[in-house]
Amino acid sequence: MQENNEIIIDIKNLNFSFLVQSYGINSVKQWLLSLGMKKLFEKKKVLHDINLQIEKGDCFGLIGKNGSGKSTLLRAVAGIIEQDSGEITVRGKVAPMLALGVGLEPELSGLENIKLLCTLIGYTKDEYEESLKNIIAFSELNEQSINMQVKRYSTGMMSRLAFSIAVANTPEVLIVDEALSVGDRGFREKCAKRIDEIRKQGSTIVYVTHSTDELRRICNKAACLQDGKVVKVGQIDEVISFYENLFPVNKTKVHAN
Repeated sequence: MQENNEIIIDIKNLNFSFLVQSYGINSVKQWLLSLGMKKLFEKKKVLHDINLQIEKGDCFGLIGKNGSGKSTLLRAVAGIIEQDSGEITVRGKVAPMLALGVGLEPELSGLENIKLLCTLIGYTKDEYEESLKNIIAFSELNEQSINMQVKRYSTGMMSRLAFSIAVANTPEVLIVDEALSVGDRGFREKCAKRIDEIRKQGSTIVYVTHSTDELRRICNKAACLQDGKVVKVGQIDEVISFYENLFPVNKTKVHAN
């Protein structure tokens, strides 16, 4: 891949927290008994001072153990959640393909969701009308399904619809979470082929998966997250090697008789 020094995603000092209940199932009762002196909710910090730059044309992988903050970081870059502090600059239209169901409105039909998400991505009216047939064709959803409420979809149908919307046109920035593990083998292979096409056309891709083989196949660079912090950034092979070393290897001692 040709080197390009133009920064398309610039993340500076990013911090993000979730609100979680402090006392479990009896938290409201305990809060009332404390006359409001105890906190009903407390902040759980998920991302800690993230600094990351992704260059135009990179296929950039995010890797880390479960709970390391990968998906939360993707949502922040996609503009779905707002950070506590720090800055995120994205120079281009973002097409997010996040965890299953994120961004889809369950009460709306598939067709209505296509229009809604295309608007959020930034499609013009002409771009939407030109893309509509391609989206439906790529999703392989029939007329009955595309006019059905999304809440009645199977997980595979939701995955088909969301991915088809994200890749209808060649996006400037494509964000892909681990949603491609859902669905039949044929559609997963079709999605992988489309991602390869987008990569070859020079789009920037940010990709999250636990499959190191998939990361090696698609990505040229990566970052490893641990406990909400970026602990390694670099070329794909060195980051994967760092990640694999986070897992201790159990060695069985063989004793001679």
